[in-house]
Amino acid sequence: MRSDSTDEVPTRQRRKEARPQELLDAALELFVEKGFTATRAEEVAQRAGVSKGTLYLYYPSKEELFKAVVRQNLGSLIAEGQEAVAQFQGASAELLVQLMLTWWERVGRTRAAGIHKIILAEVRNFPELAQFYADEVIAPAEALFGAVLGRGITSGEFRDLPPRETAHALLAPMIFIALHQHSVGACPVQGCATMDPESLLRTHLDLVLRGMLRRPGASESGR
Repeated sequence: MRSDSTDEVPTRQRRKEARPQELLDAALELFVEKGFTATRAEEVAQRAGVSKGTLYLYYPSKEELFKAVVRQNLGSLIAEGQEAVAQFQGASAELLVQLMLTWWERVGRTRAAGIHKIILAEVRNFPELAQFYADEVIAPAEALFGAVLGRGITSGEFRDLPPRETAHALLAPMIFIALHQHSVGACPVQGCATMDPESLLRTHLDLVLRGMLRRPGASESGR
């Protein structure tokens, strides 16, 4: 009997350690399916297989739960991107391709892409969440892509372009793809060709990078 008891304790401990992730997974599913406003804490707890009280032990409000979902699915990836930029040894154009395709693999082709739709559709009614998203996602993403641009300008690979505007030009198609997948792209619409997101990203990068690359012998006044 002692052996059974000792086996049970680690199992319970593992279950407890897994709960925050289970709650975040359930919350992401419901937020994307129903939107932030329509999702109730009770539903998240039920889908995760725990009580509402257990949910509040980890996340004291629905707002805090949503923030945790954003941090895990977007904030952590941006932080990884910042580390990748610091360690990358190749050309800045290659780094941009790597960052955007990693985003597609980790966010764009997953349920997390639906977070962008939630933000655009509902966050205006929640000023605190709007500020949180600006601080945790928008500003760091701008800084991340701005750092890559600055790296390329310093090395002479890119022309001297405005960092913030260029960062938004790079980010725009990623947001578009995410919105498309969770709006028109999620419906059986006839007459519209299926879009290959990775091909779209590669085409966009090809177009943008050709415009960003410094032309041999070109003066800055002729940029």
